[in-house]
Amino acid sequence: MARQERGGKRSRRQPQHHSLRHSVFRIIEAGHLADWRVMLFEGGLITLIIANVIAVTLESVTKLRSQYLVWFNWFEWISVAIFAVEYTVRLWACVEDPRYRKLGPLYGRIRYSLTPSMVIDFISFAPSILSFFVPVLDLRILRLFRLLRLMKIARYSPAMATLVEVLIAERRALLGTLLLLLCVMVISAEAMYVIEGPVQANLDSLPKAMYWAITTLTTTGYGDITPVTAAGRMVAGITMIFGLALFALPVGIVATNFVTEIHRRDFVVTWNMISHLSLFEGFSAALVSDVMSVLRSRMVQEHSQITVAGNPGTEMYFIVSGTARAEYERGAINLDAGDFFGETALLSGTAYDSTVTARSSMRVLTMSASDFTSLNRRYPKLKRRFEQAAARKEQKLQRRAGRNEEPREDEAAPSYEVEDEPLAEE
Repeated sequence: MARQERGGKRSRRQPQHHSLRHSVFRIIEAGHLADWRVMLFEGGLITLIIANVIAVTLESVTKLRSQYLVWFNWFEWISVAIFAVEYTVRLWACVEDPRYRKLGPLYGRIRYSLTPSMVIDFISFAPSILSFFVPVLDLRILRLFRLLRLMKIARYSPAMATLVEVLIAERRALLGTLLLLLCVMVISAEAMYVIEGPVQANLDSLPKAMYWAITTLTTTGYGDITPVTAAGRMVAGITMIFGLALFALPVGIVATNFVTEIHRRDFVVTWNMISHLSLFEGFSAALVSDVMSVLRSRMVQEHSQITVAGNPGTEMYFIVSGTARAEYERGAINLDAGDFFGETALLSGTAYDSTVTARSSMRVLTMSASDFTSLNRRYPKLKRRFEQAAARKEQKLQRRAGRNEEPREDEAAPSYEVEDEPLAEE
């Protein structure tokens, strides 16, 4: 632990000089941070993906393919090269993520390459390269793999990630509705087989009756098999009613939870979004994962008051993008991306000591008081870091009050540097 030779004060953490790989990692795995380099990178790839889907669609038209085949080929190979370079760069930079760095450079990259998003990235260009060495590969199969490039957009779509989270969270309820659907299908098929089997060949076996049951339950009803008896029509009507109810049930479960999650989280809280906050630099992967699970995101409009001095302290806030102004009795502080506030109220169990107003549209992450207390109890070093940051903020306010000065418009946000102590493992 670095300490100063005199005065008994420990030195502050020195600014980190990030490597090229770390800088690249922050751009390609930024977690939707508001940075022009990130937006340029993601926007360029999304445009290329959409252009590829359009090109594959147009290439299937015989007249266009024969007239512009050379251009289609050139565009395909340029796209393959870009996707291959993107995949390679992601694989190279992934060890900047603590989750894979701790596994070692080789095994960490292998684990990262097996993640669903990287598998999709690999499929987006590998079949095209394979077709170069295997010219007899069916063009229709190759076109199918090229259309899978559209799935790469899921990496840049918070809504898609939220939908996957909802499906995973509600998997038990969805499995229950599926089992209920199978039960109704088997019962309906058995009833129709008993009633209609003796009078028509289309329903003289259970497999045929099951085919009728599933098409009826889905309300598709191809019309190739229809009941001819009164009892059979009654069974068909009941089956249709059950079909409407059973298929509406999973749709309602997914839709309700999806809308709830979207309203609760305006954008997805990702690993890299948390790791980019200076407060959590140097902490273990387990702690960052626990923090990520309790944070909730929120959009704040310009001029909105986020906290009001004197109100009960119920949440702590981390700024992802945008700027704000915190006004205390002793002075004011300008806040920027990466800063946080509200920790003093949660540490002391008192009311907010400042009124924080958004100076622009902001994205903030919030942590409830109960989650804050739980995390501090589990990770004492995290609590000490909060206390150190709060103490430095208080010192800054006292110095400002002594000089009776106001923050300039272009003034940098307050420093939340903490004492240099080992924080990598808990």
